[in-house]
Amino acid sequence: MRVAFQGELGAYSDEAITFHWGGAAEPLPRPYLPDVFDAVEEGEADLGLVAVENSIHGSIVRTFDLLNERTVKAQGETVLRIVHCLIVNPGVEAGDVKRVYSHHQALGQCREYLEKHGLEPVGAYDTAGSVKMIKEQGIMDAAAIASQRAAEVYGMKVLEREIETHNENYTRFLVVGDEEPEPTVVDKTSLAFVVAHRPGTLVNALNALAGRGINLCKIESRPLVGKPWEYIFFVDFHGHVKTPEVAEALKEFKTHTSYIKHLGSYPRFAGQPSLP
Repeated sequence: MRVAFQGELGAYSDEAITFHWGGAAEPLPRPYLPDVFDAVEEGEADLGLVAVENSIHGSIVRTFDLLNERTVKAQGETVLRIVHCLIVNPGVEAGDVKRVYSHHQALGQCREYLEKHGLEPVGAYDTAGSVKMIKEQGIMDAAAIASQRAAEVYGMKVLEREIETHNENYTRFLVVGDEEPEPTVVDKTSLAFVVAHRPGTLVNALNALAGRGINLCKIESRPLVGKPWEYIFFVDFHGHVKTPEVAEALKEFKTHTSYIKHLGSYPRFAGQPSLP
């Protein structure tokens, strides 16, 4: 099974693929998030795995936008504990390091460590890609922040492990594809919708869920392009679109919206987050 992800081999998304599927999946690295959706839609990959939110830095809004724009749907989720490592070329010692390359979120999650050690943060498009870059360029006065798996993939040295400011650092990933799983007893549904721009419409829409005892577990708003100060909302709630109570709720929900898109119904993550 081919699973596309954003980043280089050794990225946290690659690690999440191994955690979720074990050896049953062949990771297919892609440079950017839209490339992951392209790979699934064009048949280059059977599925995609995309980061959707982090417990410290919040939502990855580009993922929400792409779920709304594209034809694929969310059909599963997994959660990964993020453990950041300071990674260097073999032979480099801590005193040699002046700069640290990584994705902006990883740099932000390690800000206290970087400030404490007087290290200059330098943004890059990917965590594992930063490791690959300093290896290929033979950089001996800089490090990268990435996973231990990235160090192993590229034959690099881990100077220090668990340099993140907060240990309770988790990222939730969505499995995306062109199928819709059948209902289980622990499902989640994701929707995108727009309500009419008048008082009470958002509350009335959400009451369609609350009135039936359906648990709303996430709500996010994004600017509605072309309509300043209006918004598209993204929600996650417990339940599957094919069950009677959710179907009835959505029937009422639609009466309060000018646009609605079902982004997927899928089994909720019920295990323990991976700890590398």
